[in-house]
Amino acid sequence: MSPDRTPVIPDTPVEHRFQQLIEAVVDYGIFILSPGGIITSWNSGAEKLKGYTRAEILGQHFSVFYEPEAVARGWPQYELQQAIALGRFEDEGWRLRKDGSRFWANVIITAVKDDSGQLSGFTKITRDLTERRSHEEALRLSEERFRLLVQDVRDYGIFMLDPDGIVRGWNAGAQAMKGYAAHEIIGRHFSTFYTPDDQRSGKPARELEIATDVGRVEDEGWRVRKDGTVFWANVIITALRNKQGELVGFGKVTRDMTERRKLQDLEMSSRRMNEFLAMLAHELRNPLAPIRNSVSVMQLQPIENPALQKCRDIIDRQLTHMTRLVDDLLDIGRLTTGKIKLRLEPTSLADVVSRSVETVRPLLEARCHTITIEVPPEPVYLSADSTRLAQVLQNLLVNSARYTAEGGEIGIKVEVDGGFATTSVTDNGRGIASGELDAIFELFRQGDNGKLPDESGLGIGLTLARSLVELHGGVLDARSEGPGKGSTFEFRLPAVMPEDRGPRTVAAKDTSPGRRVLVVDDNRDAADSSSDMLRLLGHRVETAYDGEQALVLAARFTPEVVLLDLSMPGIDGFETLRALRTLPGMVSSCVIAMTGYGSQDDTRRTHDAGFDGHLTKPVALADLVTLIERG
Repeated sequence: MSPDRTPVIPDTPVEHRFQQLIEAVVDYGIFILSPGGIITSWNSGAEKLKGYTRAEILGQHFSVFYEPEAVARGWPQYELQQAIALGRFEDEGWRLRKDGSRFWANVIITAVKDDSGQLSGFTKITRDLTERRSHEEALRLSEERFRLLVQDVRDYGIFMLDPDGIVRGWNAGAQAMKGYAAHEIIGRHFSTFYTPDDQRSGKPARELEIATDVGRVEDEGWRVRKDGTVFWANVIITALRNKQGELVGFGKVTRDMTERRKLQDLEMSSRRMNEFLAMLAHELRNPLAPIRNSVSVMQLQPIENPALQKCRDIIDRQLTHMTRLVDDLLDIGRLTTGKIKLRLEPTSLADVVSRSVETVRPLLEARCHTITIEVPPEPVYLSADSTRLAQVLQNLLVNSARYTAEGGEIGIKVEVDGGFATTSVTDNGRGIASGELDAIFELFRQGDNGKLPDESGLGIGLTLARSLVELHGGVLDARSEGPGKGSTFEFRLPAVMPEDRGPRTVAAKDTSPGRRVLVVDDNRDAADSSSDMLRLLGHRVETAYDGEQALVLAARFTPEVVLLDLSMPGIDGFETLRALRTLPGMVSSCVIAMTGYGSQDDTRRTHDAGFDGHLTKPVALADLVTLIERG
């Protein structure tokens, strides 16, 4: 018998049925090799898989199915040697069909021996696993891309923990965030990242327990870097389970939220500062109110002594200055939190200029400044909040007055060009260096050329003025030829056509003195000085120092006008108002809130509560007279 020929197998009924069974298998290529690797049998599955008919392939060496590179390195022969040595050899790799195309094959070669133990040949079973290989390769590529993606993410620390919390994976973001290289942290417990207090309290283990029980846990808190510094982290831990539901580890994603935390702390500090400023303004306005009232009383009484007149006027000017500082301080706080809301309406720019000059005139006269005003002959209207726009112009005038030596010249000029109105304030004061033209608008920044102005400030006015102009949709800039050469501040806003409202007839109102007025304030100095001032104006006045006393007096006195403080012990101003309205004859009385709180929210609150007016302490005499006469 030739060593390359397989012995003829007797055609017994059992063997015939076995041969028929092999022939019927079409999903596997099953064939027999001689000891030298020559193909001696071929089933229909092999023909379907490899493309060769039985007549074409019998007698050929099985290496015909291998790629040339595999044949060159002796791989087919190596497979047979391994089958002889081990009895069986399994392999996966690329194989060739008759048409030269490749497929991924799983191959099992089994050595066949006769009764004497001599090798009689090999059986070879081949499966086409190309589709499975494609799926596995696609999965591998997907996993690889995901791994590379995770590895390269730098804004998030992404790493893996085993079921015991030991770090098993580490991406570039985790290294950048926490400072550890992969070889320094892999194998260590993740509690390394927690503060000593959190470690002592068992927080790391507790978070793993929660993630195990519910699938996920999220937390924010301080975490520790390699160098010992801490950062505020948002952490998500997710439990990872296999198909059987067994816990295989945890995925941990960490974000550095330190900047957001700082912003939150800053917002909280800003909110607390605004609350503090509001309270500070209220507390400052309470003592300012009786001072203002007392000055008003002094202004209503003839004073013959020139020295006393001078003292009275000094108090008046300094009180106005202090009140302005308090208002500016509050307004800058509102600006930074976006709480200033403009009430836009057609506004005469000439009226704004006139009001602003009159407000600042005492300061201008005290410093002996000369002021000139140039406005177009035709009315100029803006869509503006007249109060806020006047505030802008007043701040610019005060700034010029402060930084101009006594006897200086200040000019206001309004021009209209191309649908825009430009308002400028020019002085011949100390001027501004070119490098300071933008810096002077910074908060708390004050011009300084080595000589302090006679009247100090907070460095708020110009910041506030520019912000208010920008809220109106305009721009405010400064110009100067340099130190000692004066300055010009100029703001530009869109002009509008005024609405034609037609002639209006205003009914005359009795403005004669003699009204019944009830003053209610727990600050006795404020209450008494207000009462004295109103009596000098010819009104009948009663004074109460708390809400309960006010109700007793109102029931007897039935005042036409009530000046009511809001913050009082016992029943406050709001509760007192409600009680006043229930008294006979008090439904139509004019009740005016008089308080140290003067924000738009405060004004809205008193309006909604039913007050007929709102005066912010210290109250100007003209404003008080106007409201009482309207009442």
